[in-house]
Formats: sequence, C-alpha cells, structure tokens
Amino acid sequence: MFNGQMLNGGTLLLVGCGKMGGAILQGWLDSGLSGSQVTIVDPSASADYLTPFKDQGVIAVENLSAVHADLSPALVMFAIKPQMMDDAIGNYQRFVSSDTVFLSVVAGKKISFYETNLGAEAAIVRTMPNTPAAVSRGMTVLFANRQVSDQQKKSCQDLMAAVGETAWLDNEEQIDAVTGVSGSGPAYIFLMAECLAQAGIDAGLPENLARKLAHATVSGAGELIHQSDEAPTQLRINVTSPNGTTQAGLEVLMTDNGLQSLMSKAVAAATNRSKALS
Repeated sequence: MFNGQMLNGGTLLLVGCGKMGGAILQGWLDSGLSGSQVTIVDPSASADYLTPFKDQGVIAVENLSAVHADLSPALVMFAIKPQMMDDAIGNYQRFVSSDTVFLSVVAGKKISFYETNLGAEAAIVRTMPNTPAAVSRGMTVLFANRQVSDQQKKSCQDLMAAVGETAWLDNEEQIDAVTGVSGSGPAYIFLMAECLAQAGIDAGLPENLARKLAHATVSGAGELIHQSDEAPTQLRINVTSPNGTTQAGLEVLMTDNGLQSLMSKAVAAATNRSKALS
C-alpha cells in the first residue's frame, strides 16, 4: 500500500490522463495514494471521465499555466502522445531540481530527448508499460539516468508496481526489444485468441461457443502461468500426454517453421520498428 511518505509527502504532477495515464492513476488511487497529492494537466480536464478522479480529491487543469506557481512536485509523469511532446516538454523546465524526478511512459522518446529539453541535471526515468496495466496486470520496464537517486528509483518502481510487475534495464537500447515482447505482446495474445476461435469454427463448432472456449482458454492459461511456480515449459509438459491429442496439436505448432519461428520474426519486426520510430 502507498502512503504519503512514498513521495516524501510531496505531490505528483500527471501530464496527460488518457487511457494509459488514467489506468495508472486509478492503480495509484486503488493502492492508497491520496488524490490530494495528484494534479492532472490535460486539455480534457473538464471531461466527464475525469470526474471520478476529481471526486477523490485529484486536481485537474487544462494547461500548465493553471497550475499553482508554488507547486514543486516530487514527481512529474509524462503520459501524452509522442507527437505532443516536442511542443510540451520545454514548459516543464521550471520543475527541474534535485527533489523532482521526471517519469515518462511516452513511447519512442529517449533519455537524451529529455536531457536536451530539460537540462542534463534533470532526473529522468523512462518506462515502457503495456496495456494490461488497465486491469493492474501490466508489465513495466524502467531505465534511469545518472541523476536519479535511489529513493527516486524506489518511488518510480512503487508507482508502476501499482499496475503490475516491474523490471529495471541496465541498457536503454534494450527498450526496443522490450517493446517487441511486452509492449506489443498483448496484441499477439489477442491474435492467438482470434486464431484459436477461428480454428474451432473451422472444426465445426458454433461461432459463439468457439469464441467462448478460446477466450476462456487463453485467459485461464495466462492466469495459470501467473499463479504457478512452474515455468511455462513445464506447464506444457504437464498437460501433454504421450501420443495424446495435445501432443498431436503441438507437433504442428513446434515444427521448425512453427509458432516459435513466427513469434521470433514478429518480435524482431516490432523491435526494428521501435528502433526506427525512436
């Protein structure tokens, strides 16, 4: 559970409260962070979807000029679209100090971008979360520049842990591969559910039943991985009887040109696109 001391009693400035920003904010509030510690800067500050946050004490304003001049946040989090960052970033130089860390969930913007626009003395943590953060089952990797203190690293990790699991990178360049695996990975799983359902339809099942079977199987298997102490390889072995039906299916998926080959190609393609975009 969070408490005010996690941010040393300070405040948190959230820049952008769309789907990802909103999901992360909800995770913070559900984990015990006080709404009174949070200020949102978002052009849609008056939108109805922000009302539940404001009901919990969160302040929401449409632009930075409406933020109180004396505000000195312990953490500034950027959660806006990448194409908006170039115009917005310079406005936040006023918050640069040894007491403030900048946390970014903006895709494609490297640490060097923030250091160029905020100054080399700015403490910056770059992250790559994924969409299951919306149900507190996300995976977030983090990378910090040298200005980030141990306490600030802990605060950032605690904040992102509110919406799932976390891991730190030693090399920022690894974020491209992370994007290919966990960033884009949910879409691969959604496609797997689509394909499994279609395969059921092709085998003669009614469409509604095939989709129900596929969706429940994919989500249930994921939960089994989450709760089990055994690796996915062992879980697969556990449910594969010699010469049984599962083995027959796996023999198709595990050929040289099967699922592993396709998945490796998919991750490589997403990784390369991430490199190109950044």
